[in-house]
Amino acid sequence: SREALKQILVKPKNALVKQYRKLFDFDHVSLHFEDDAIDLIAEEAYERKTGARGLRSIMEKTMMDVMYEIPSDENVTECVITRSAVEGESKPLLVRKGEAPRIQKRAR
Repeated sequence: SREALKQILVKPKNALVKQYRKLFDFDHVSLHFEDDAIDLIAEEAYERKTGARGLRSIMEKTMMDVMYEIPSDENVTECVITRSAVEGESKPLLVRKGEAPRIQKRAR
């Protein structure tokens, strides 16, 4: 179910969201996902009928560019994955030193 896929993304010890957070921690960047983004990732995997394995490919597609961008910009302190970023319509939101967070619908 969609709900089970959402739980797989965030709950287990080795959940994808937790794995990506750890990677961002190496660059001293906090990673957040809006609830809508998590919902859409689970929805896409459900629609594709790829189950939990499909979650990884959707996450990789969403995170690819920002994973390369973050290490080269030491002013970034926070990265927020939005629904629009998962849809490919915009980049994830990056918050730099001295900027206030620009997001209200924080997720996990």
